[in-house]
Amino acid sequence: MNKPSYVAAFLLLFIIVFNSNVTLGNAFLKHRTVEIDTAFKLANIFQSNMVLQQHKPFRIWGKASPANTITLKADWSTKTIKITTDEQGNWKGEIAVPKAVIRDFTPHSLTLTDNGTNVNLSNLLIGEVWLASGQSNMQFSLKGEKGKNNGALNYEEEMAATNLPNIRFFYTDLNFKAQPYNQVTGKWVLCTPETAGHFSAVAYYFSKELYEHLNIPVGIILSTIGASTGQAWTSRKVLESDTILYNKYLRSYDSSPKSKNLVTSGFSFEKVTLPTLLYNAMIHPLAGFSIKGFIWYQGEFNRSDKDLYTRLQTGMIKSWREDFDQGDLPFYLVQMPPYYWGNENTEANDYAYFREAQANIRKLKNTEMAVIIDDDEARNLHPRNKKPVGIRLSKVALNKDYKFKNIPYLGPHFSKMKINGSTVEILFKKSTLAAGLITSDNQPPKEFYIAGSNKIFYEATAAIEGNKIILTSDKVANPIAVRYAFRNIAVTNLTNKAGLPVEPFRTDNWEQDPNMKVIIKS
Repeated sequence: MNKPSYVAAFLLLFIIVFNSNVTLGNAFLKHRTVEIDTAFKLANIFQSNMVLQQHKPFRIWGKASPANTITLKADWSTKTIKITTDEQGNWKGEIAVPKAVIRDFTPHSLTLTDNGTNVNLSNLLIGEVWLASGQSNMQFSLKGEKGKNNGALNYEEEMAATNLPNIRFFYTDLNFKAQPYNQVTGKWVLCTPETAGHFSAVAYYFSKELYEHLNIPVGIILSTIGASTGQAWTSRKVLESDTILYNKYLRSYDSSPKSKNLVTSGFSFEKVTLPTLLYNAMIHPLAGFSIKGFIWYQGEFNRSDKDLYTRLQTGMIKSWREDFDQGDLPFYLVQMPPYYWGNENTEANDYAYFREAQANIRKLKNTEMAVIIDDDEARNLHPRNKKPVGIRLSKVALNKDYKFKNIPYLGPHFSKMKINGSTVEILFKKSTLAAGLITSDNQPPKEFYIAGSNKIFYEATAAIEGNKIILTSDKVANPIAVRYAFRNIAVTNLTNKAGLPVEPFRTDNWEQDPNMKVIIKS
């Protein structure tokens, strides 16, 4: 090949390769291009009719064009806040919110402006905001399903008193995501006779009790779904950072084909049990929203986890607090009520061990537990008497967070046991007695069992003597251990004079044994 022909061939090859690379490069760039939504918008939870957490910065975020300046002006402040969007058009700002004024239900407004486009939020109230989460017993609505008599006990009577427009609810729509997500859908709704029937009964009674004592607005964010597990509400970060939690809840999921499936928003009984999916879609998008604290009613579908549940919940609570970035926010849970779980063996106590694991969550700072072991619907997974549940949660908040120190919030807690021959004395912590011990039915206390060295528990005869319980059994000459309400279906009648039940307890540390005998009087 002569020199001119060689040069021509080289040039031709260069042109072909160059054009090919340009084409491939353009295709690559086209593939990598991420379209940015430049429309000015707020995250969906920020709406008219919402309640703003008093005495905290109100955090607000959304989307707009990149490098834009957004102004935020509230009618309760003389300041105008300016916010600059980032390269992806994300923006986040905050404005101080004053203390709520007792009996002041003045509606407020908040205006955000972006290049002449205004978004105005109106009918805003300043008060207290709590996030309520969990499974079906938190989701359980005041009125129940249409055409069915399955609402909360005495809901017909309660509905007449539900015209409480200064209480507002935001229901987070059900969703599932494989990765942390940044948006929720739902609507802020005023509590009226037309809407209240759909509210969570527990959250309704909780909010109503706060409202009546505080005389300021109350907002509840509901993020719940029935049959859900604790691991579904827990982040991947928590589960991956703890080898024990990872091996129990995440390893088998990650190695299964289902982890590769497209996650859709529709309900299924499997999806509500899978790790992280509910956290990603229904907690993470709320992170940072200014709130007072959390209330939680979940555990039925983790009942076999026992001590592992303590570990799981402790990790979950810590991570939620980190996400919301407002310190050690209060976290108040509901201990599981009596339930037989299809087991007709009245000695069964696996659920009692689970309740014990729930009680141990309180080792974490700023947590507490409402006890409902006196609920008499032991054959109903969804007991209808939700009013005491909501009120007991509210008593915790009123005492601990709102300084109503005259409101007892704990039932009697076991302090120590004294053995005098064949007689046992049970003493309780003085701070939990609330003026003394009584029974709700004027009958002798129930659900006390004592055992000797053979580890066979016999139902004891119990009597109240002042602030003590005296136990005896002609079957146990030398008692060494006491258990109280330590059965799956235990329904108790022993309370303090504030009507709060004695918390289940045991004085032994014996390992769970399915063959351990519990002798119950016929």
